[in-house]
Amino acid sequence: MNFPIAGVTVDPIALVVIGFLVGVLGGFFGVGGGFLAAPFMFWIGVPMNFVVGTDLAHMTGKSIVAFKRHRALGHVDVKLGIVMVMGTTVGVEIGAQIIEALEARHTVDQVVGVLYITILLLVTAFTSFEAIRSLRMIQKEKMDVKEVVGFKGIAKKIYSIRIPPMVSFPASGIESISVWSVILVGLITGLLAGMLGVGGGFVRMPMLVYVLGIPTHVAVGTDLFEIIFSAGYGTLTHALKGNVDIIMALVMQTGAAIGAQIGAISTQYFSGPRIRLFFSFLPLLGAAMVILRLLGIVAV
Repeated sequence: MNFPIAGVTVDPIALVVIGFLVGVLGGFFGVGGGFLAAPFMFWIGVPMNFVVGTDLAHMTGKSIVAFKRHRALGHVDVKLGIVMVMGTTVGVEIGAQIIEALEARHTVDQVVGVLYITILLLVTAFTSFEAIRSLRMIQKEKMDVKEVVGFKGIAKKIYSIRIPPMVSFPASGIESISVWSVILVGLITGLLAGMLGVGGGFVRMPMLVYVLGIPTHVAVGTDLFEIIFSAGYGTLTHALKGNVDIIMALVMQTGAAIGAQIGAISTQYFSGPRIRLFFSFLPLLGAAMVILRLLGIVAV
């Protein structure tokens, strides 16, 4: 199928399958799925600047579907998500401007590809190590719990920062935290959203758990709520720059809407550490695909 906006011919069935798979994984792990969808799109020959903008458009619709399901399960802290949006929107615009500068210099594929690989490998290493440690703690103590976190030191240090205003998030179990800490997390993930064509969820979900101390199930739902705004704003700013193929995004959405429902419902059957352990393999897969594409092993 020819997509005239992006100027490429791509199999629409491949796009639907990508949308479905990413929808399942995104709904389950609370991520937009861009860290997998973008490498897949890049892999099958979509130019990187259209990968970024189009993936954000597809992600916005899918995240709305998954968010509604998670909210019904009580896994969303709307107040926390709204505060994070203040940092996210700024970060997305900065990231989009960086993409424009790289595109003008014809270095966007190399720079974004290397950045993807580095971040994804770091997320995989840390999350897998922590999840295994948490599961061992549960086994050793013979605990029957849904949530255990192997590293709580980072969150304790964040809570010790007393820069006003201080806010509470009862739905996430946070009695008091500086609003600037929350906004900073949003800013960092928003920057990644604008640069990498992702909702920022593959970094935001671990940051919500390890940096802000949010229970995994609540982090999953809240992350999807935040992605609606980060991906939505990212879609708008990239569309104005001509980086969105809306037809391609709609084709992907046909599979993603179904997958997101399946993934969201599945989370209630797994504990927090197991969700994080399963999650840790996904960034590794995304990194491997980008490496293959950059080395030319996978043909366009």
